[in-house]
Amino acid sequence: MALKSNLVNLDAMIARADFAIADADAALFENVATISLREFSSGGMMGPNLRKPDFQRETNHWTPDQVVSLLECFVDGDLIPSVILWQSPTYLFVIDGGHRLSVLRSWVEDDYGDGPVSQAYFGYDISQSQREIAKKTRDLIARRVGTWQHYQARSSDLGSAIVDRKRLTTVISRGLPIQWVKGDADKAESSFFKINMKGTPLDDIEEMLLKNRKKPVPIAARAIIRSGKGHRYWSSFSPEAMLKIEDAAKNLHSTLFDPELKRPIKTLDLPLGGPKVVRAALQTLIDFVLVSVRDQLGNPKVISDMDDDLDGGATVRALEKALGLAKRITGNDNGSLGLHPAVYFYGPTGRHSGGLFMGTVVLLGKKISNNDQSFFPKFTRVRERLEWELIEKKELIATILQKSSSKSRAVVYAELLEKLIQALDKNFEISEQDIIKFSGAAGKVFVGDLASVSKVFSDDVKSEAFISVALASAPKCAICKGYLDPEKSISYDHVVRAREGGIGSLSNLQFTHPYCNQSVKA
Repeated sequence: MALKSNLVNLDAMIARADFAIADADAALFENVATISLREFSSGGMMGPNLRKPDFQRETNHWTPDQVVSLLECFVDGDLIPSVILWQSPTYLFVIDGGHRLSVLRSWVEDDYGDGPVSQAYFGYDISQSQREIAKKTRDLIARRVGTWQHYQARSSDLGSAIVDRKRLTTVISRGLPIQWVKGDADKAESSFFKINMKGTPLDDIEEMLLKNRKKPVPIAARAIIRSGKGHRYWSSFSPEAMLKIEDAAKNLHSTLFDPELKRPIKTLDLPLGGPKVVRAALQTLIDFVLVSVRDQLGNPKVISDMDDDLDGGATVRALEKALGLAKRITGNDNGSLGLHPAVYFYGPTGRHSGGLFMGTVVLLGKKISNNDQSFFPKFTRVRERLEWELIEKKELIATILQKSSSKSRAVVYAELLEKLIQALDKNFEISEQDIIKFSGAAGKVFVGDLASVSKVFSDDVKSEAFISVALASAPKCAICKGYLDPEKSISYDHVVRAREGGIGSLSNLQFTHPYCNQSVKA
């Protein structure tokens, strides 16, 4: 299976739109049988009128090799399956074949997720990883197929090589076959789901998003992942609600995913939510927002328990609660704990851990929704010792989570973390067996990974070494002695309070967590 970070983002090539509410009149004519590259060139009429259903998954599931293979099949005259379209009163909707058609347009536009069409679609905010995959794709196409501009130039060169001439005539004359869905919007949507559960089926996240697309958590997560840009899944709401959604989404995106993660790690300024890979981050965002909106009873348990958001109010509230939880974790608000990501959210080799991140979020979210007044002072009392345990036993904790099912890791770690805090508050000495017991894994055997025998330093080894050295000299809070994350969360505190005569001199300045400064200092 392809790594999720090695997928080409072609989502901008075909815009989304809502299915028309009014049924189309029965066509009294034959629809066209094929769609050619001319439709994506200047003056083409069919290409600009193609739309994906608003609930369609993002067009980012193909690797560079798959993109190139489709183009090779096209220019060599090999078989390509039909695309399936439905004609609404306003647009031509792509029921199946979105990736195939998007690849053809991307070839014509020379845009593989980083060109002018994509730049405008994504609000001129293209991640470095997306740019790198686009360049890799463009280079592969140039070597194995040739650029669209190459074929345009060859069309007037009668002396070009015979292989090029054969490919050129294919490009000029070929079109992808079209099958047309007949019927109303309900028939078209039903056809979409039937088709997309075959071939390349929807994964669990995609199916959940599509079936719950009008509920606040999916809308919020989709807004955050693109920083309030790209397709507006919230476009049916009032302008005021739309503005609130986009502002909150942009704030949350920056809080969770800036700066962009690079490997090997050479800085402790790490993104809390991990890399900006859309498919990898989307599950984290769904879970994060869901935790944020839960009440004291832990409801809603799942997204399907929620009502559809008809006016945007529920989505705005979900984003506000998610932002409140994020600000408790990081930032300079008075209640911010300023959790250092390298300590709390990254594994021993410097890779972001969804289990560590979401487990911490689950625990903090529960304490906030329960209005637990004792937890945060307790956490602060033990913070120095807690962080020492998390660093020293990081490899064991990572192994425990790795051996847990992916769906249970957040809950396992939340329970482990809470029991660890309780034990430290009672001044217990913590052993490796305690960590195993706190995680509910007592009786299981844990064996560490074998040491690498490679003569070359891997990115994991380089990252682990950097984090270890950097943390050894990293600044700590003058009050709780926990690690500070000075790029994201730091408070400049008077040693002697200003109201007690303290002045703004260097000798009277100390660095603290915002929470420690405002809530702990006596």
